[in-house]
Amino acid sequence: MRTSGIFSFLNETALMEDIRPMRLWSLHPEYLDRIGLIALWREALLAQNVLLGKTRGYTRHPQLDRFRSCTDPAGAVGAYLTYIAEHAATRGYRFNTGKVISVAQKVQIAIPAGQIYHEFSHLMKKCTVRSPQHYERYRDEKKIRLHPVFYRVRGGIAPWERTG
Repeated sequence: MRTSGIFSFLNETALMEDIRPMRLWSLHPEYLDRIGLIALWREALLAQNVLLGKTRGYTRHPQLDRFRSCTDPAGAVGAYLTYIAEHAATRGYRFNTGKVISVAQKVQIAIPAGQIYHEFSHLMKKCTVRSPQHYERYRDEKKIRLHPVFYRVRGGIAPWERTG
């Protein structure tokens, strides 16, 4: 279905300016509802292709900055993808791990505590609408777990996060 009017303009503008939403969650994938988990897999595959130079779009997307800081950026995303697929399998999903090109060993990326809380709040807002049962399950979470490639450090919202 083709969009028209303001939505078409916004989508085209986002593609031209490389600002289309991409969310590579720092949170543990257990917090993601079905829609979020599937979207994360697809967006992380896109991120891998961007970092491998296989696409012209999204090359300046700020969500990729934390992976670019690694010695092997594409391998870091590969490690990220591998864990997502492993977690998804525990929930009955079968993601095609053959699409993961490269996997770096011992990836550890620092994530400021403020970023973690920002992401968790953002996800919970999404879940109130699209997955109320998921929201009820996790809304009172006290110690938010991270995806295993990340570790918590002190600080506010990360500079690569778009909060506007």
